[in-house]
Amino acid sequence: MKLNGISDNQGASPSRKRVGRGIGSGMGKTGGRGVKGQKSRSGVSINGFEGGQMPIYRRLPKRGFSNAMFTSDYNEVSIARLEKAVEAKKLDAGKTVDAAALKAAGVIRRERDGVRILGGSDASSKFTLEVAGASKGAIAAIEKAGGSVKMVQSGSVKAAEVAAEKAAKSAAKKK
Repeated sequence: MKLNGISDNQGASPSRKRVGRGIGSGMGKTGGRGVKGQKSRSGVSINGFEGGQMPIYRRLPKRGFSNAMFTSDYNEVSIARLEKAVEAKKLDAGKTVDAAALKAAGVIRRERDGVRILGGSDASSKFTLEVAGASKGAIAAIEKAGGSVKMVQSGSVKAAEVAAEKAAKSAAKKK
């Protein structure tokens, strides 16, 4: 098999229809756009316009609230991904594994608000992890293999707790 001999199946990528090329083409004169009006002209952008009646996005009530100040964006890493990094000799299971070690090993791209370990498979290596969070299954699998998981706070979680402590202290002073 040669690369220059590879082609799509017949009719898999039809050529585009050229419109407005004379009456005989069947798509001449108006080019399939109908007769007159805003939509027959170029530059039309009327998505969401419902002919003057109240549009659906304004008829429906607004719902929900996103408290972005206290949300955390974790790097989620599975045990299987950790095992893969150990097998590739990019990560040393004997040393403490934290966000900086995972970044150096190329397991995560950047440190966000911390790392959260997810289960889904059994751990064969004895990991000592210092992470922001871990699922119950992941903790059980790591401890079964003889490792340990230590929860550390980082990023906006820490900042949110500091802000909460300051608010509690100022409330105590006012009393």
